[in-house]
Amino acid sequence: MELKEYFENKKGLGVFATADANGKVDAAVYSRPHIMEDGTIAFIMRDRLTYHNLKSNPNATFLFKEDSPGYKGMRLFLTKVKEEENTELLESLRRRQKVDENDEMRFLVFFRVDKALPLIGSGT
Repeated sequence: MELKEYFENKKGLGVFATADANGKVDAAVYSRPHIMEDGTIAFIMRDRLTYHNLKSNPNATFLFKEDSPGYKGMRLFLTKVKEEENTELLESLRRRQKVDENDEMRFLVFFRVDKALPLIGSGT
């Protein structure tokens, strides 16, 4: 199953993990990624620790556990390739709109998928 089809059809919990240039790690709950036409994946991020870590270290991992019995899901090993700030594309990809949102900056951050593995095991 391709990533686009997978993330369009599966619901679950996502955890995005990054580390800064000194190796200090962070993990945050994130929604499913947006799969782009060119094969990259994108996440909408606010100006917080996960985003700041990516400025000094472009490597990240996204762990996704499906809403199903057991431990089904996947791990994506990622490298940041580019970003956009408050663009029309970002707005078109948003899954939720909050009426009372402030004007906090949002970034659409694109990643190359270096490796995809199942949630449990090596995938071989």
